[in-house]
Amino acid sequence: MQVDGRPPARSGPGEDGSDAALPTADPSGRPEGRSARRTRILDGLGLPARLVLGGVLIVAGALKVGRPLVSARAVQAYQIFPFDVAAVIGYALPVVEIVVGAPLVVGLFTRVSAVVGGLLMLAFVVGIASAWARGLSIDCGCFGGGGEIGAAQTAYPAEIARDLGFALCGAWLALRPRTPFSLDARLGAR
Repeated sequence: MQVDGRPPARSGPGEDGSDAALPTADPSGRPEGRSARRTRILDGLGLPARLVLGGVLIVAGALKVGRPLVSARAVQAYQIFPFDVAAVIGYALPVVEIVVGAPLVVGLFTRVSAVVGGLLMLAFVVGIASAWARGLSIDCGCFGGGGEIGAAQTAYPAEIARDLGFALCGAWLALRPRTPFSLDARLGAR
């Protein structure tokens, strides 16, 4: 209704003058509903998961890649595999970590990289738990080093908790690989 020849004033952002906020529009101009916002938020949680898991894998691999003998000795210290097999795993592991971590950081092949990265973390958990259960006193060798240490220096519970957290990042990304600022999104991958 007009008062004094002027259009009626609106008291709020809603078309009916209510205080309810208008939904934001997506690029196509359609209003964004609650479900779309929820999806965007859940996908957004994947960004830190992707950067954390990918970053940790790159750092762990980079710290070991220039010292293959140290990496091989760290794997041999677990006494899970035959000596020569453990050496091969130790030589290959830093390269695998970098190759899996790099695509995660840039968001390329996110689901596959996350599954492989998460499985690596679970393998590390199994190895650490095995060493702990068998009474070995070793450094995990996760970020270089490794080998025997004093029993008071072991940190098995913290190492297992840490790697389980990284494995959860991988699981989240396996279920929800769409993340902001990823090459997958830029290239239109699903």
